Parts: sequence; C-alpha cells; structure tokens
Amino acid sequence: MTPIRRLLVLVAAVALLGGTAAGYAAWAARRTAASASVSVPVSAPVSASASGPARDGGALRPGRLMFRSAGGTVAGVPLEDPSAPPAPSGPACNRFSTAGGTAICLVAKPGALVTTDAVILDRSMKETRRIKLAGIPNRARVSPSGRMASWTVFVTGDSYSDGAFSTWSGILDTRTGYVVTNIEDIPLTLDGRRYHAPDVNYWGITFAADDNRFYATVATKGKTYLVEGDYGAWRARTLRENVECPSLSPDGTRLVFKKRVSSDPRRMWRLHLLDLATMRETPLAETANVDDQAAWLDDRTVMYARGGDVWSVPADGSGAPKPLLRGASSPVAVR
Repeated sequence: MTPIRRLLVLVAAVALLGGTAAGYAAWAARRTAASASVSVPVSAPVSASASGPARDGGALRPGRLMFRSAGGTVAGVPLEDPSAPPAPSGPACNRFSTAGGTAICLVAKPGALVTTDAVILDRSMKETRRIKLAGIPNRARVSPSGRMASWTVFVTGDSYSDGAFSTWSGILDTRTGYVVTNIEDIPLTLDGRRYHAPDVNYWGITFAADDNRFYATVATKGKTYLVEGDYGAWRARTLRENVECPSLSPDGTRLVFKKRVSSDPRRMWRLHLLDLATMRETPLAETANVDDQAAWLDDRTVMYARGGDVWSVPADGSGAPKPLLRGASSPVAVR
C-alpha cells in the first residue's frame, strides 16, 4: 500500500470507528500535503499528573460519575447530581474507563506513526503500569471487579487491510500481570465451525462479573458479529450478526450495542438492546446516529457520547434521550 493510500484508508476507517478518532481524521487530512505519515495530537498534554494522586482526594470512590472532559482530562460529578460543577480527578486521556478500583487511561503519543500508552491507575489514580501499543486509542473497558482491563486501538499496515481498517484489541489481567496486546489469534467458532481468516478484527470488549466471560465485536469478510469469549479456555464463538461495541448490563443479562441500520454515515448506527436469555433485540428511543460504545448509568439507563456531549436513554426502548453531561465523553458510573 502506498503512503498516500494508507493515509486515505486511515481517514475512512477513523470516521467509521468514531469517538476520539474522528478528530484525528480531520487532523490527518490537513497533514496530507505535508507528510505521508500520520500522527495525532493529544487533546491535553500528559504530564507527571498521570502518575500522581487524584486532585479531589478519591476520584474512584463509589457514587461518582466519571468522564473525559472537553479539555481531555478526567473529571467527576456526583451520580445523584450530574449537573454539579465537575471536579478535576485525573490525567489527560483519549479514552477512559474504571471499575472496582482500577482505571485505564488510553493516551495517544504523537510521532511519525501514532502509538498509544495504556496507563493502568489505582483507586487513588496513581499509575501502576504502562503498556506500549500501536495505533490510535478507540475503546477501553475494565471488568466490574477491576481485575481485567481491555483496550482497542486503530492501526494501519496490516497486510490484509489494503482498502480497509484494522483494529487491535487486548486484555490485561492486573492480578497476574499477564497481557495479550492483540486477541485476534484467539480460536474463533463462527456458525458452529472453527473459523480461520487473515482479516479477523476485534473491538469493543466488555466483561462479565466473573472476570472470565467477555463479549466483543469481531469483523471478517465485510460482516460484524457479536462474540462471546472465554478467557480461561481462550476461545470465542459468534452469537449473532450486526452487533458492534457491546456493553454488558450491571446484572449481566443484557447488552446494549450499536447496530448498523443504514449505509449513510449520518444515520449509520442505532442503539439496540439484546436480551441474552431470549436473544430478542429492542431498538432504543435514541434515533440519532450514535457511534460510541455505550455505558450503563444504572441497571435501567444507558449513556453514550453524541455531538460532544453525553446523553442518556432508558434501556428498554421507552422514554426519550436526555442530555446528561455537557462537553464530555467516556462516561462511567463508579458503583
């Protein structure tokens, strides 16, 4: 692939994946005449505060709604009062998630080719580990117990990805320290048969409470599937087609996900709910295009980034979307 074509592929795929990467695409487009390499700016500078204590003295305590502010740094408000003035609570992140006293902060590192640091933080927001990754930050999640952390980055240069995008998704077991930077080699069963293909891509991991079962999106041959993974047995199987960026409910019985409903980029995805017992889908009341991995505000409500803000909507298809946080992304409720 030529450098210019690689750049065009990057821009198209970043637009598809959304989130913080959307801004990077515009930046990359402006760089076309100057360089064949792609790099991105960090939204806010990362300094020593990335390994320092939280400035509000305990950001990850229960009852907080954490998020990435418009300035790029982590902030928090009380769950019962999201309209309260946000308290700065952590470092600059391009993606952020937390649960069980563990947080993950994905930080884009500018350069001739963009790289990402996956920074693991403890309850006081002090850095405990840093993992060097390729690509642009895209998704991040932590299991309910805080043991398992995951990430997705967008990368270029895979031999099979000529004219398409490629993602790397990884998992860190914070208890053992074992890390898999890219899970694409996990044995996959598709439609009941062991599946092999060079274009397999995973993204949007979400964990169950047992720290073993996880769900994610897998893409191959132009289709996307919901997969259920078994971390201990190291295997995965597809459950259904056309599911992207799943997010498991606190009670472990439902998934909210974005479903492709149109080829028009302005109306491409709509949020749906999947009941795991019946495999019944329910479209949510949010009809606008949502290109995000939604999170659960509580057991009845989901939240997601749209248009530079965080919105919420009932998880059962009723009601209507409501603004929750202005100038925010990567929302997560600390329970």
